[in-house]
Amino acid sequence: MVPSGSCTASIRHQHETTARDVGDSQLAEATKVVGRHTFELSEFLVDVLEVTDVGAYFPHRVTYHPACHSLRALKVGERPLQLLRAVRGIDLVPLPDAQSCCGFGGTFALKNPDVSTAMLADKMSAVLDTGAEICTANDASCLMHIGGGLSRLNTGVRTMHLAEILAATDEAP
Repeated sequence: MVPSGSCTASIRHQHETTARDVGDSQLAEATKVVGRHTFELSEFLVDVLEVTDVGAYFPHRVTYHPACHSLRALKVGERPLQLLRAVRGIDLVPLPDAQSCCGFGGTFALKNPDVSTAMLADKMSAVLDTGAEICTANDASCLMHIGGGLSRLNTGVRTMHLAEILAATDEAP
């Protein structure tokens, strides 16, 4: 189980390809087996454990950003939202234009800083439009990018990983 969509996608899709590209068929087969047994957090909870309610309590207004790798490469779909909808006390608000990238994308942000910054500005605007206290996602890179932008603007909106919300109890974050 991996708490990151981009890492899970890398294990499932890129490791085997890389091993084959360097001519190591034995390693490619091993990575293929590992990939079949590697799950992103929400996939593991919903599909493997068949759990959608983990007993969490989180009395805050939250919006969810579906990370690109989770959305496109892994196709986790509604799984994170299924888990969030079962959290007691949560006020889960939809994120406008949710499927738009936040602009991080690994080296994309380094190679295309102006485009990345513009994409981040759009994502932050959408987050702020929700009135959410917290923006959550299942990918640390998106959270770092969005959270950094929101912090630089002193918005008061924080980012938290999906796992942190699912682990919450009666205590404030």
